[in-house]
Amino acid sequence: MGGTIVETEAYEREDPASHSFVGLTERTKVMFGPPGRAYVYLSYGIHSLLNFVCESEGEAAAVLIRALEPTTGLETMRSRRGKARKDLDLCNGPGKLTEALGITLAQNASRLDRSPFQLLPPANERPAIVTSPRVGITKAVEQPWRFSAAGSPYVSRPRPG
Repeated sequence: MGGTIVETEAYEREDPASHSFVGLTERTKVMFGPPGRAYVYLSYGIHSLLNFVCESEGEAAAVLIRALEPTTGLETMRSRRGKARKDLDLCNGPGKLTEALGITLAQNASRLDRSPFQLLPPANERPAIVTSPRVGITKAVEQPWRFSAAGSPYVSRPRPG
């Protein structure tokens, strides 16, 4: 299963909306570890959410993968996301994305350069990127750290303007 990442949100150490803001804990230790790892956590006790750890060890920064344009393994994604009425709804949100891809807490701390992950550069021309406020947080809401492929119908709601 896979596709093109079309939406992300950034979180860094001094960001009050970041899990790492409280410091090093059992939950956040992956964020403080080396870059190139998956930080997967349970949101609201329901959804596993996927983040990529992206700064030097000790910096505790990660990027939440919010949406994906699915391109490979659609049949499997559809079976995992039986509630999706159309393919646009398979991965247009961080919980939907992990459900479609079969990502669980078992992948927490996994290296992003090894199975089950395979990150590749875009096959096509890179899209224009728009920034907007992050979604579903109550702190540091003014930060324009949500990054989306301009005009992509696969971006989650609310769609950036």
